[in-house]
Amino acid sequence: MIEPGSATSSGSRRVNIRLRRIYEAQGPEDGKRILVDRLWPRGLSKVKAGVDVWAKDIAPSAELRRWYRHEADKWPEFKRRYHAELDANAGGVAALLSQVEGADVTLLFASREERLNNAAALKEYLESRAREP
Repeated sequence: MIEPGSATSSGSRRVNIRLRRIYEAQGPEDGKRILVDRLWPRGLSKVKAGVDVWAKDIAPSAELRRWYRHEADKWPEFKRRYHAELDANAGGVAALLSQVEGADVTLLFASREERLNNAAALKEYLESRAREP
């Protein structure tokens, strides 16, 4: 499992967001489990996945996913483009923030790339929004 993180500050909203590959076993620390991929993970039943919310509308666009292809040198530009997509999806972001504020949440992803993936970029984005007054 990836190192958990939280963002809190004076006047901000509390968020405690973890990241976990969906193929890993569920843990008691997971809290609400939110799948943040546009496509359902291969070979995994919905029951076994233990997903509370599938936020596919918040995932990167198919075009952005195809462009990125988890190439590490594209990571900064991927994050910039994905964050721009999130900025344009105010309703989806607001809905997701309402799910994560004040709760223990685990963002689930299917990628084999455990550090440079859409869930990590989304976590960074949500934590930055939670710090805003």
